[in-house]
Amino acid sequence: MREGKETPVTSLPARTEVLVVGAGFAGLAAAARLVGRGFDDVTVIERAATVGGTWRDNHYPGAACDVPSQLYSLSFAPNPDWSHSFSRQAEIQAYLESVADRFGLRPRIVTETTLLEAAWDDAAGLWRVRTSRGEIAARFLVSATGALSEPMIPDLPGLDAFGGEVWHSARWRHDVDLRGKRVAVVGTGASAVQIVPVVARQAKSVVLLQRTPAWILPRVDRRLSRWEKAAYRRFPRLQRAVRRAIFWGREIFVLGFTVQPRLMALPRRIALRHLHRQVPDPVLRAKLTPSYAIGCKRILISSDFYPALSQPHVELVGAGLTGATAGRITTSDGGRHEVDVLVFATGFRVTDLPVSRQIRGRAGDTLEQAWGDGMHAHRGTTVPGFPNLFLVVGPNTGLAHSSQLFMIESQVEYVVKALEHARGEQAQVLEVRAEPEARWNTQVQRRMRRTVWVVGGCSSWYLDARGRNTALWPGGSWRFRLALRRFDAAAYRFERRADDALVTERADPLAASS
Repeated sequence: MREGKETPVTSLPARTEVLVVGAGFAGLAAAARLVGRGFDDVTVIERAATVGGTWRDNHYPGAACDVPSQLYSLSFAPNPDWSHSFSRQAEIQAYLESVADRFGLRPRIVTETTLLEAAWDDAAGLWRVRTSRGEIAARFLVSATGALSEPMIPDLPGLDAFGGEVWHSARWRHDVDLRGKRVAVVGTGASAVQIVPVVARQAKSVVLLQRTPAWILPRVDRRLSRWEKAAYRRFPRLQRAVRRAIFWGREIFVLGFTVQPRLMALPRRIALRHLHRQVPDPVLRAKLTPSYAIGCKRILISSDFYPALSQPHVELVGAGLTGATAGRITTSDGGRHEVDVLVFATGFRVTDLPVSRQIRGRAGDTLEQAWGDGMHAHRGTTVPGFPNLFLVVGPNTGLAHSSQLFMIESQVEYVVKALEHARGEQAQVLEVRAEPEARWNTQVQRRMRRTVWVVGGCSSWYLDARGRNTALWPGGSWRFRLALRRFDAAAYRFERRADDALVTERADPLAASS
């Protein structure tokens, strides 16, 4: 399944109370919860023709989730009909389509509409938003574009002269027949380990360019029986109990990531045993053995990646891509490889969210400019100088051990409570104060210093240009849920309009600092 069904194009209204940008998991969750809690004037803009976000775009061969299916659904919209213990891309996309239908969101979603710029109008106390379909004014702006929305493609010398087919894994070309083709795949991350086994069954030859090997655990996947699915449909509490059990089982991993690295000894042994069992060639095995602590980079799961690399027509090159010429690529070890198709499985722009260039705050600066020293946000959600703006999947809200949907729901609930508080106070504007936001991020980075992502001896996409981890949450997801369980109104200032004048109410600074 490459695309979901197209959502009928809704006209863009001139004004809305809440504008949600993006219709992936984060955007749909935000819209569904806001509407469910009485916010009727909600509009969602989506640049594609349908909902789905990451799971709509990443339809490459073998695409599947590496989080157990029972954790990979919204808690308020359970799915008893997953086909496998690890869901495939097509059914996750179908699930997202069903969420849009189940909560009546499609009439609120304006598809094929790209955000061009959102600028805060301080005099009016609202956001002026330019889109590819026109302009819209919004009292509140919820950015739900996600962290995995903009592909990272390196600036490669000679690429224009290559002459063959080139694409990123998130923009897969299904119209290109790979049979008889010489294919090069760049990267050995989560996408590559799923792509290579499938492509190797089709292509004449495959060259995989690896700068750093990954720690890989076996994928213990199975088809769920019709009896299990029937039980989940009849007894929803049973599915919730299974979900809780899997959730707490995954939470154990975070102790090894953030508290005691010795707890990762067992997963390390399992990964090494998996490598030894599947790769008999000692030379190839050495190339695939990481030298950094397990967990420093994303741990992958696969049971067919290693066997694919052991095939005679598949070559692993332990070097980076340095250039291209007509029908050929060059690597940092001096190698030259004749290829017809070049696939970049090089991930996404995570630590410099592209949407930050399109949002201008109170002072006229973009969010990117405000983040000159790296991304930061109060509770990963709000930023000083950017009133009425909420980021879902914002700075330091990512997870390396469990379902991102748990974090999304935590943030969405926080956003809903913030808007409910503003409505109760008859305030049109709320803005996080600089001091609480700075304290929050200082605490996050202090806790981050001892984590495996910082001290594990690797370079990963979790780290920004300054070497700071601004992507992940440095603890258990349950701790994040507790931190966002209530709206901390004392950390904000509120503004309301009376007689066309702007009346400002400031929270007690002593309460905010407690």
